Amino acid sequence: MEQQATYRGTVYPWQCDHVGHMNIMWYVGKFDEANWNLFARLGLTPGYLRASGRGMAAVQQNITYKRELLAGDIVEVTSHLLELREKSIRFRHDMINAETGELAAFCEITGVHMDRKLRKSAPFEDAIRRIGLAHLAEPAEA
Repeated sequence: MEQQATYRGTVYPWQCDHVGHMNIMWYVGKFDEANWNLFARLGLTPGYLRASGRGMAAVQQNITYKRELLAGDIVEVTSHLLELREKSIRFRHDMINAETGELAAFCEITGVHMDRKLRKSAPFEDAIRRIGLAHLAEPAEA
């Protein structure tokens, strides 16, 4: 997948904990925002999800913290699609300190495509599978 940002933002003082660095709840939130930008690139847009009655659900999420982020830091997340199966995807987000270029954290997530009414997993449509398969990538070394 093209290495374009799926999230850009700033660490605000209220996002920092008693140690002075960004609290883990905000890493999760910023990675979540990146999810939706990645999904849209794959055709899983809000319009598609509403019209089709489909949704995405995370079933596993692992975060590795490499460098702390402080109030005022500018962050950028890039995302890499690692695996596409019939009903699930696995992807990785890299959170970078945009000023220093250092990897601050990375997150690997497995998500399931689901039928919202039946509350069960559902296969991806062929068009989404084609887009996804064309964008499989290996992440940079951590």
